[in-house]
Amino acid sequence: MSHIIGIDLGGSTTKIVGLRNGSIIGAAMVRASDPVTSAYGAFGRFLEDSGLKLTEIDRVMCTGVGSSFLKDNIYGIPTEKVDEFMAIGLGGRHISGLDHCVVVSMGTGTSLTHVCGDQIAYINGSGVGGGTILGLCSKMLGSRSYEHIAELALRGNAEAVDLTVGDITRNQLANMNNKTTASNFGKANDDASDADFAMGVINMVFQTVGIFAMMAAREHKADSIVLTGTLSRMEAAKPVIRALEELYGVHYIVPEHSEFCTAIGAALYGERE
Repeated sequence: MSHIIGIDLGGSTTKIVGLRNGSIIGAAMVRASDPVTSAYGAFGRFLEDSGLKLTEIDRVMCTGVGSSFLKDNIYGIPTEKVDEFMAIGLGGRHISGLDHCVVVSMGTGTSLTHVCGDQIAYINGSGVGGGTILGLCSKMLGSRSYEHIAELALRGNAEAVDLTVGDITRNQLANMNNKTTASNFGKANDDASDADFAMGVINMVFQTVGIFAMMAAREHKADSIVLTGTLSRMEAAKPVIRALEELYGVHYIVPEHSEFCTAIGAALYGERE
């Protein structure tokens, strides 16, 4: 039985999934600075974990910014390239089960794609994303480890560094409560811990991404926003997302396999071809 492999070569990670008749039969993720090396590394790990043989793989579908560096078939298997935003939309629709939504791909930067049935179109993007978290925390905390920053933030409190509505007024402002952020890092001082700064950075990034995704969803009359990419699995971001839902009345979804969304979409494109 043949399988389709989808590979997403991002700015900092490479993700790979295997599909058989639309069902995910395995997934793997590697980090490497060179996209060609990471593609082969991810492929090797996937084969080892899944137990598949090269002869059982029909096609390899590659997408992401690093796919432009691939010139040849991988291990002699027919290898094709898929438009990244098409892959994001197909993957987001598949893992969320939604035919109308805005899919947010949160990687080194962020992109937004509108899905309406079979119509998939890029909306816009932002340089704010995982690279922002790593860059700021490198200067603030001396760490560029995603895992360390994510774990540290779980012990932090963004209100120790952010100025909130409750800090500046006793009046009710529109639909905001006293914990709503008035200024990211507007209250930062030497009393704040490293954990507070880590949480403050994550809070700022997710608020920024969440708000422009909300505005895009309203513009396209979509009720749901599907969060995908590596950042979508960050535990410390969950309260930030819940606060945005309460403030703006929108629905953010983090489906199963959200970190592999784009690779899934690339494989799905291969299946439908």
